[in-house]
Amino acid sequence: MLQVENLSKRYDAADGPVPVLRDVCFAMSRGETLALTGESGSGKSTLLHLIGGLDQPDSGSITIDGTRLTDLRDRGRAALRRGTVGIVFQQFNLIPSLTVAANIAFQARLAGRLDTGWIDSIVERIGLSDHLTKYPEALSGGQQQRVAIARTLACRPKLVLADEPTGNLDEDNSQVVLRLFLEMAEEAGTTVLMVTHSTALADHMQRRLHLSHGRINA
Repeated sequence: MLQVENLSKRYDAADGPVPVLRDVCFAMSRGETLALTGESGSGKSTLLHLIGGLDQPDSGSITIDGTRLTDLRDRGRAALRRGTVGIVFQQFNLIPSLTVAANIAFQARLAGRLDTGWIDSIVERIGLSDHLTKYPEALSGGQQQRVAIARTLACRPKLVLADEPTGNLDEDNSQVVLRLFLEMAEEAGTTVLMVTHSTALADHMQRRLHLSHGRINA
């Protein structure tokens, strides 16, 4: 489902280029769950942004479901995000002028995959049924995080990239979100790559990789 080969990325700084990722290589199969761990600044979020097509690597390649992402232009990468790859950001990126219900359905509508029955199931399982008519400003940080997760899962992506998806959630809601990701992997064959600092959460994933100084350590 996902193949990352010799991926490198650096950023320019006042005193010269700063390497962030160095020849990163790993692969994931369909339905596999993987926890990506590492200290702050190790390149975890950069790696997710590259796989999500939000940035371009300096070298190396990324292949998702048979499509070589690094060969696509902006429009092609955006189409892949709409239909194949779902991203849960640390920032919620909710649309302030839309209700919770409209925010959750937004991405699925764009992808032409609006399934109200599926969305109702997600909303109930993630505990948002009583908040559908509210606007983001009326929600707590944890509630907004759950809306962002529900929005990502609403269009049934084949690959989910989640950057600290439970960082704003309490223990109970963290477990709800974790179960939802694992059930999607098992039932729908969704591949889940999750950045997390939580050892307890990482222990529930099928595999764990550690990123240190821009390099992968299994």
